[in-house]
Amino acid sequence: MPNVPSPETDAGRRRLLLAFAAGAASALPWPALALPGVAGAAADPRADWRWLIGSWNVRHRRLKERLAGSDEWESFGGRSAVWSTLDGLGTIDDNEMELPGGAYHGLGIRTFDPATRQWAIWWLDARNPTRIEPPVRGGFAGEGGTFFGRDTLRGKPILMRFQWHDIHGPRPWWEQAFSNDDGGSWEVNWRNWFTRTDPEPAPLPRRPQAPDDWSFLVGRWRVAHRRRPRLSLTDHWDEFDGTLHNWPVLGGFGNIGDNLMRMPAGDVRGMGIRALDPASGEWSSWWLDGRMPDRIGAPVRGGFRHGDGVFIGEEVIDGQAILSRVIWSRITPRSARWEQASSRDGGTSWDTDWISDFTRMA
Repeated sequence: MPNVPSPETDAGRRRLLLAFAAGAASALPWPALALPGVAGAAADPRADWRWLIGSWNVRHRRLKERLAGSDEWESFGGRSAVWSTLDGLGTIDDNEMELPGGAYHGLGIRTFDPATRQWAIWWLDARNPTRIEPPVRGGFAGEGGTFFGRDTLRGKPILMRFQWHDIHGPRPWWEQAFSNDDGGSWEVNWRNWFTRTDPEPAPLPRRPQAPDDWSFLVGRWRVAHRRRPRLSLTDHWDEFDGTLHNWPVLGGFGNIGDNLMRMPAGDVRGMGIRALDPASGEWSSWWLDGRMPDRIGAPVRGGFRHGDGVFIGEEVIDGQAILSRVIWSRITPRSARWEQASSRDGGTSWDTDWISDFTRMA
């Protein structure tokens, strides 16, 4: 389970938390981006990505050098598996790309924002697994979708455009283009074509040396939660139940959790997103709160030792920088415990504010 902001602390977090959030959408110092020609979601946004759910073979064609005057392209194969999350208001796609220089994996993260009626799409490249890239945002019209965002390339600002085509046909395809003149001109640098292999998604094969750290969590769970306001020291705890669906991604170097929490004030959904950095041996774990679908929170980082997992990160609550700690313990084939604690003294003392006990369903 991840860190879920309580209503009474959301304002403070929104002001300052993203200063710590490497890879979070709103941390970029860009002006607001107009989205010319982009439609909002369908009447039921849960239908927007239904055509993509399942398993696919993918044929790629990619420009070798971007915004460098190159006309040299390379072609290669790949695979993709796409899951629906957040009760249809999110998706996860796990991708393997068989580049000529060696295969690599990446993760697409999508969420729908009811306030703007648009989708956000983030990318996590397994070759740089400590960072989630800035999002593109947009929606669908007819047989296609268009999404825009900002990033940098070789230290200079660029505009990005993703477009989906023939989404209800037998071979939907995707195109990426970059602009270095704020949309005045575009260079297409990547296209791929999808051929369905199964209507249901299935994890892609494990990569060599993939760790078993999160194998205990894969599957479906009932969850009993106890929670109190953070740093309040109150003796009153809310109790509520929930569910978790968890599966591996990135060839075993990543993990996704789709969560439902039946809080007293109403149901809350969210996604846990985890990726291992082989260079440091450390996991990054992000939380995407379905109530704030336009951003991804700052990660906690850590790993497992002697059967328990400990992860620590920085947050801001009511304008005060704190440390957050997550511990996984009591791990068995059919049960586990997750605990969240907060510290305002740099980790000298900790106040536990959330305990979740997991019981396996499947």
